[in-house]
Amino acid sequence: MLYPLSYGGSRCAESVHEPSGTAGAGRDRAEGERDDVSETPHERPDGPLTVLVVDDSEPVRDLLAVNLELEGFEVRSAADGLEAIEVATAWQPRVITLDVVMPRLGGFDTLARLRSDPVTAAIPVVIVTGRAQAADRARGEALAVDAYLSKPFEPTELVAVVTELARGGRRYP
Repeated sequence: MLYPLSYGGSRCAESVHEPSGTAGAGRDRAEGERDDVSETPHERPDGPLTVLVVDDSEPVRDLLAVNLELEGFEVRSAADGLEAIEVATAWQPRVITLDVVMPRLGGFDTLARLRSDPVTAAIPVVIVTGRAQAADRARGEALAVDAYLSKPFEPTELVAVVTELARGGRRYP
């Protein structure tokens, strides 16, 4: 069952980890002890971690992008599902955030198409929407969504979930 991540943490996935760089904060390291947190925490050996932000609302796209960019992610955006499929196929981001209610092609239909294409099927998808009813979450789960954030949400929750998924972490749950 999917557990939505919602504003104030009222129902959060239990495995949301500390934001990068906070593990072990406040403790002194022994001389010579290496800090395993890299200088650029969102870098992979094959390049930066990338996120495609999909929402029909420009202010929401901008809000999501800014929060992720501040954490070192490379972000591109799309205003609807058709544009999202085009960008995801060409760019192959590490994670996609996806609104549900959009023109031309809604989020659930977009997710179904992404999952049916071998090029995009394995890209983790986080639904970010104001639609938090049980039926919506169940539909997302049936389409193998990786996480579900209900608007409004805390930006730290978004960053934690995207970071975990971008690093190859597990679905929530």
